[in-house]
Amino acid sequence: MTTTTANSATVLAAPTSMWRQSWIMVRRNLIHTKRMPEMLADVTFQPIMFVLLFAFVFGSSIAVPGSNYKEFLLPGIMGQTIVFTAFVVANGITGDLEKGIIDRFRSLPIHQSSVIIGRAIAALLHSSIGILVMAVTGLAIGWRIRNSIPEAVLAFALVLLFGFSMIWFGLLAGSWLKTTEAVNGFMFTTLFPVTFLSNAFVPTAPMPAWLRMIAEWNPISALVQAMRVLWGNGPAAPSTAPWPLQHPILATIIWSVVLTAVFAPIALRAYYRRTTD
Repeated sequence: MTTTTANSATVLAAPTSMWRQSWIMVRRNLIHTKRMPEMLADVTFQPIMFVLLFAFVFGSSIAVPGSNYKEFLLPGIMGQTIVFTAFVVANGITGDLEKGIIDRFRSLPIHQSSVIIGRAIAALLHSSIGILVMAVTGLAIGWRIRNSIPEAVLAFALVLLFGFSMIWFGLLAGSWLKTTEAVNGFMFTTLFPVTFLSNAFVPTAPMPAWLRMIAEWNPISALVQAMRVLWGNGPAAPSTAPWPLQHPILATIIWSVVLTAVFAPIALRAYYRRTTD
């Protein structure tokens, strides 16, 4: 048993509320990150690498009518990063299950939901670091927020809201799959095509009609378009675009609620079944 787990067990021995227990679980995950700073590589070096590669390698050959590629790109990469919050949650849950830490938590007088809530909040904080790093990198290469502060804040809030819905998908995958290797393979196979089959990195107009329809109805496209609208970073959706791109802010909220409503009960059932077998 790790020192962190032992300390958590000592604190949780006294009666506490579920929210207090959840915060202790958040601290546990943050302490792990502090002791192993290499865990931050995916939200520090990787976002910088993605921004620079896409901006200067692909940006020279991709034309965006009514905008420049750097401003078109940043919301897309931020959307991809928050989607990969599911990856962080899935790996974390599966790792704890493999190491037997969840079994130790089950022996403590705590709400089992606190383990899930703590993991979810920690994952959202983890991905938020990546969003901040990309924003700073974007500012350094010429990206700008051109609208008001309230609109800018709303865009960041939408990113976190959508990330919350993806957490439940990650929890489902982490509870369903048995090993971290299986999680890595499944999440890469699932999330990479979904993020690239959207308007995150390229305009959808040149795509074949059937592929463009899939991309434009992709929930990630609505999120990315909402950020572009709120930050003043991209061209407005044409009149022929489907409803989610015509009303991206409302569509992002609806998608987030729907995805949470679908994944949350299934994920909780899978988690409780896995931890009680």
